[in-house]
Amino acid sequence: MTSPTGRRSYGVKGAPYAFLLPATTLFALFFALPIGYAVWLSFRKVHVSGLGLGAGARTEVWAGLENYKDALTDNEFWAGALRVLGYGCIVVPVMLGLALLFALMLDSERVRLAPFTRLAIFLPYAIPGVVAALLWGFLYLPDVSPFYYVLAKLHLPQPNLLDGGPLYLALSNIAVWGGTGFNMIVIYTSLRSIPAEVHEAAKLDGASPLQTALRIKIPMVAPSLVLTFFFSIIATLQVFNEPMTIKPFTNSVNLSWSPLMKVYQDAFRRGDIYSAAAEATLIAIATLVLSFGFLRAANRRNRRDVSQGGAQ
Repeated sequence: MTSPTGRRSYGVKGAPYAFLLPATTLFALFFALPIGYAVWLSFRKVHVSGLGLGAGARTEVWAGLENYKDALTDNEFWAGALRVLGYGCIVVPVMLGLALLFALMLDSERVRLAPFTRLAIFLPYAIPGVVAALLWGFLYLPDVSPFYYVLAKLHLPQPNLLDGGPLYLALSNIAVWGGTGFNMIVIYTSLRSIPAEVHEAAKLDGASPLQTALRIKIPMVAPSLVLTFFFSIIATLQVFNEPMTIKPFTNSVNLSWSPLMKVYQDAFRRGDIYSAAAEATLIAIATLVLSFGFLRAANRRNRRDVSQGGAQ
C-alpha cells in the first residue's frame, strides 16, 4: 500500500500489535520468564561430590519431583499454611463486610461529607504495607503504645497483642485497616452505576433503605463482591509484609510463619533456591486453583439464578 506522496504506509491492521509490543515485551521479560525460570529451578538440585567444598564439588543436577515431595512433606510449610488459613478466616469476611457496609452507607442519600469520608476510608490503602505494619507494630508495643497508657490509667487489662491468639487479631487488623478502602471503592463504584429508575421504583413500592440495600443493591453488586473476594483470596495466600515486619517486635512470629516467609527463609537464609522455587510454585498453583475454583462456582451460581429467573 502506497501513500499519495509515494511513500509506503503500513496498514491499520498492524497498529494494535505495535501498541501491544511494549507491554508484551515487559510482560515476557519481567513476569513470564522469571516464572518459567523458577519452575525450571524447582526441578533442579545441588549435588555435592567428594568431601571438599572447592570448585567442582557442587554441581547442579536434575531432581525431578524431589523438591516438590520435600515441600509437601515439610511440617513447617504446612504449619504456615494452617496459620494463613486462620488468618484468612478473620481477614476476608471482616474486610469485605466493612467494605460493603461503608459502600452502602456512602451510597445513602442521608450521608454528609461523602467525598471526605471516601478519602478517609481509602487513605490507609495508599500507605505502603511495610509502613503500615511498622506503624501498627509500634502501636502494639506496651512501652510506646498510647493504647496501653490509656488502659493503664483506666485500670483495665492490658493483653499482649503480639503473643498467642491475639497475634492473629493484630496481624488481621493491619490487613483490614489497609485493604478495606480499596474494596469499598470497588463496591461503591458498582453501587453508583445502578440506574436511578431502580431506586425510584423501590421508593414507590414502599421499600425502606434497609430493604433496598438487602434486596436490590447487594444482589446487583454481586459481581463486584465476587471480584473483591477473588482479590482477597490472592492477597491472603500471599501474605508476607505484615508478619515479616512484625517479626522484630515479637518472638511469636518465626521465619516460617507463612508459606511465603518459608520461601524467603529457604532462598535467602538457607541458600536453597531450588526448594524455595518448588514451594513458590506450589503456592502459585494453590492460589490459581482456589481463585479460579471460586470464580467458576460463582459463575455457575449466577447462571443458575438467571435461568431460574427466566423460567419464572
